[in-house]
Amino acid sequence: MGVVITGGAGFVGLEVARQLLAAGETDITVFSRTPSPDRLGDLAGRVNAVAGDVGVFSHVLDVVRSARPSIIYHLGAMLSLPSDADPASAIQTNAMGTFYVLEAARLFGVEQVIFSSSVGTYGLGMPDGPIDDLTLQRPVFFYGATKAFGEHMGLFYRRKYGLDFRGIRYPSVIGPGVATPGAVQYTSWVIEAAAGGKPFTIWVTPDTRMPIMYLDEAARATIQLASAPRAAIKTVNYIVDGVKPTPSAGELAAAVRAKLPEARIDFVPDPKIQPLLRDMVRPLDDSKAREEWGWQPSHSLERIVEDFLAALRRRAAR
Repeated sequence: MGVVITGGAGFVGLEVARQLLAAGETDITVFSRTPSPDRLGDLAGRVNAVAGDVGVFSHVLDVVRSARPSIIYHLGAMLSLPSDADPASAIQTNAMGTFYVLEAARLFGVEQVIFSSSVGTYGLGMPDGPIDDLTLQRPVFFYGATKAFGEHMGLFYRRKYGLDFRGIRYPSVIGPGVATPGAVQYTSWVIEAAAGGKPFTIWVTPDTRMPIMYLDEAARATIQLASAPRAAIKTVNYIVDGVKPTPSAGELAAAVRAKLPEARIDFVPDPKIQPLLRDMVRPLDDSKAREEWGWQPSHSLERIVEDFLAALRRRAAR
């Protein structure tokens, strides 16, 4: 019994597949709209690539029926800005796509579904202080609304059908190759632009603090959640965090300049995005993930920038 990764040719999906291969998993099906060899890179030929749309029920049924996985890592989704721009597509991909994955898991006896959610499920009316797993979810972005719905669908399937559903709420995930626009994607793009010798304008104020996590840690947390004993899982949908204390956009820019002194970075706050982020961004309390399945981040802000730049150099050398 193997693994299916929806969104498997995407940002986090590729890294999850890479880490699973390194751990000895040999039966991995990457399910994505564009699982081309160029997109898969070093994974081409090492995974089973299936083209399909998570928002089309027959595509999901076909891949799960064919692969017969024991685990589905459901990582396929539209992100914040595309979801706000096209809510109808976001409903189909993020909400209905999650329903299709859960229903396919039920129909074909899949043991476990790991769902990629987001701290974007939080937003309006939050009290001062850190966000924890019990903070009321009132998302600002449509993306967050669809992710909150996905979490609750998973809880229903867990209760009614006994499916081992588990959700992981990522902060902003940093790494090279981010292509999809998002409200907080400056966290990756500023490093990539600086490495390429290009100027970059960060669209939030320097004191805006955004929880961040490096790509390999996001994948490691996802796999670690899946491998935890079922008896340990009490909270079910978990916040995870990376760098602590939460760095500001100004501190991120300074960390980039420390490695690339010639970096040209400035700040011009977006009048539409800045107020939304000001209302929704808080420090994260991921103590439940730490207590129940042993999550422990290891990256500093300096190491994130170093690892990012090293990954860019490896890519350029291919």
